[in-house]
Amino acid sequence: MDKLLWKPGTMIYPLPAVMVSCGSVPEEYNILTISWTGTICTDPAMCYISVRPSRHSYGIIKRNGEYVINLTTKALAYATDWCGVKSGAEYNKFSEMGLTPETGKIVKAPMIRESPVNIECIVKEIKELGSHHMFISEVVAVNAEKSLYDEKTGVFRLMTLNRSVIHMESIMKQES
Repeated sequence: MDKLLWKPGTMIYPLPAVMVSCGSVPEEYNILTISWTGTICTDPAMCYISVRPSRHSYGIIKRNGEYVINLTTKALAYATDWCGVKSGAEYNKFSEMGLTPETGKIVKAPMIRESPVNIECIVKEIKELGSHHMFISEVVAVNAEKSLYDEKTGVFRLMTLNRSVIHMESIMKQES
């Protein structure tokens, strides 16, 4: 197989887009769209999000030490995109997108009611990696729509969510 040698970069695509909600009081509630997220440990359940320090949500998450990962669907695609290009310093993203903040079961950060799965996280460590800092976090609660649970098999059917995915084809150009 004939291959090209590319510059070092991130080639793990497509990535699922999630909406991360943060804030401990309604006045600071915000939503940040993230695609650099994932599972890093199963016992204890741990995940990460990577955020640029210049983002409005960065300071909120760092100060409060918690956030919620809200899985997205095709129905939430517009809100997911909008929340990724607008700053929470200028907009109340919940009200602008008609989304409902819902009290978390463990953390103070709000869940997005319209999201079918809300993953409550507590930050354990922040790794300063360069352009992004990684929030390594423990998953302390998962809230999922009852319709996603198959009582016969005991399995959550997450593949039925029809999740939105970020395709990076337009930015994957090799520099000459």
